[in-house]
Amino acid sequence: MTAVRSETETEAAPAGLLRFPPGFVWGAATAAYQIEGAVAEDGRTPSIWDTFSHTPGRVHNGDTGDIAADHYHRFRDDVALMSGLHLGAYRFSISWSRVQPTGRGPAVQRGLDFYRALADELLDKGITPVATLYHWDLPQDLEDVGGWTVRDTAERFADYAAIMAGALGDRIPYWTTLNEPWCSAFLGYGSGVHAPGRTEPDAALKAAHHLNLAHGRAIGVLRSTLPATARTSITLNLHQVRPLDGSTAALDAARRIDAVGNRIFTGPILHGGYPEDLLDDTAHLVDWQTLVRDGDLAEISRPIDLLGINYYTPTVVSGPQPAPDGTEAARFDGHGASAHSPWPGSEQVAFHLPPGETTAMSWAVDASGLYDLLRRTAQENPGLPLMVTENGAAFDDYVSPEGTVNDPRRIDYLRGHLAAVHRAMADGADVRGYFLWSLMDNFEWSYGYSKRFGAVYVDYATQNRIPKSSAHWYAQVARTGEITEPDAP
Repeated sequence: MTAVRSETETEAAPAGLLRFPPGFVWGAATAAYQIEGAVAEDGRTPSIWDTFSHTPGRVHNGDTGDIAADHYHRFRDDVALMSGLHLGAYRFSISWSRVQPTGRGPAVQRGLDFYRALADELLDKGITPVATLYHWDLPQDLEDVGGWTVRDTAERFADYAAIMAGALGDRIPYWTTLNEPWCSAFLGYGSGVHAPGRTEPDAALKAAHHLNLAHGRAIGVLRSTLPATARTSITLNLHQVRPLDGSTAALDAARRIDAVGNRIFTGPILHGGYPEDLLDDTAHLVDWQTLVRDGDLAEISRPIDLLGINYYTPTVVSGPQPAPDGTEAARFDGHGASAHSPWPGSEQVAFHLPPGETTAMSWAVDASGLYDLLRRTAQENPGLPLMVTENGAAFDDYVSPEGTVNDPRRIDYLRGHLAAVHRAMADGADVRGYFLWSLMDNFEWSYGYSKRFGAVYVDYATQNRIPKSSAHWYAQVARTGEITEPDAP
C-alpha cells in the first residue's frame, strides 16, 4: 500500500479497457467477530455480539460467531490465500474484548500477540495491514453500564486506541477508528436488529454523538502515539439517498434521511457541526444543547488523512405511503425486519426497492449510486482522499460437483462498481483504493451464515476455503490494475 499521493488520475487505456493508476490499492476486508471465532480463548471475554447472538430469536437459525471462519487459528493460511489473490492490502478489525476484556485497564498480551502475528504475516507476504479499531463488538462490560449511550464509553475507547497504537504502531501504517457508526447507533440502539438490540430512539441519537466523540478522541491519541507517516481515517456507510419522485414529500424525506443517515456524522467530523435541520427534526427526542458539551465539536472535527466509504445499494425514499386498506404500507429500508425504525425523527419516511436486479440481501444492484456518492463526497470535501473500504454483494453460492464455486453475478457486480469508481476518479474524485467485501464468507450479523458475501467460499463444517470464480477474477484485476468495461444495461 503506497503512501498517500498528491493527486489521483486514471490512465488512458485501449478501448473497452479501464486502467487504474499506479499505486491504486487493491484489497479485501473482514471484521473480527465475523471471522475469528475463538471467542473464549486467550483471555477474550464476551462482546455485545456474543450476548446478542446467544439470545434466542436474535440471529437467523440461532447462529453465533463462536467458531465463524476460525480465522484465529487459521490466519497464516488465510494470509497465504490473500497473497495468492495478489492483494496489496488487508483491512481487518481488532476485537476490543480480545485485547482489553472489560474495556478498561491493561491489555491482555495474548490478544495483542495475535494481532502482532497477523500484521507480521501480512508484511512478510507484502500485504499492507489496515486496522479498524471498532467494528461493532463493544465489550459487554461496557454495555452493562450504558454502552454508547454514555460519554464514558468515548473515554474508554480513547484508552483502547492508545493501547493498540502503542502495541502495533510500528507495524500498521493505516488506522481506522470506527466502521459504520450509523449501524452501531441506529441498528444497535434504534431498530434493535443489531447488538445490543435496544429500541430507544433517544438512545440511538446519544450513541451517535458519543461515537463521534470517541472517533475524535481516538484521532487525537493516534496522532500523538503513531509514527508521523501513519494515516488515520474513519469509515462511513454513507447512504446515496434518492427521492422516489419530485414531490415535496419525497424531497423532504430524502433531506431527512440524508440528515440522520449521513450528515449526523459528516457534519461534525468533516465540517465541525451538526446540521440545523437534523437538530430540528430530532429536538423532541434529545436535548442537543445538553448532549453536546463545550469542546466536543473541536475534538470530533480533528483532521483525518482519509475517509473510508462503504457502499452496497442506493436508498430510495418518499413520504408515508398508505396501503389499500388505509394503513401505512410496508416499508423497505434494507436493514432487516423490525417493528422499530432506525431513523429517529423520520419514522414516517417510506423506503422503496428500486426495480431491477437484486442480490441475496434483496438490495438493488445500482453502481451509479457509488459514482454519485463518490462525486458528492469529493465535491463537499475538496482535498480529502477517499477509499472505497467496502463494496460487494451476497449471492446464493454453492459448490459444484467438480468442487468449484462459480459466481458470475458477483463478477458483474464488481465490474460495474469498479467502473463507477473509475468514472468518479476521471471526474475528479480522489479515490486511493478499493476493498472488496468480503475476503471470505462469514457470520453475516443477524443473518447468521445464511448470506455469503465472500470471494472465497467457506465450508463451515470443514473450514475448507474455495476461491470462487470472482476471487480469481479479482486477483487478475489486483495484479494488472485493469478491468474490461461492463456491458451497457
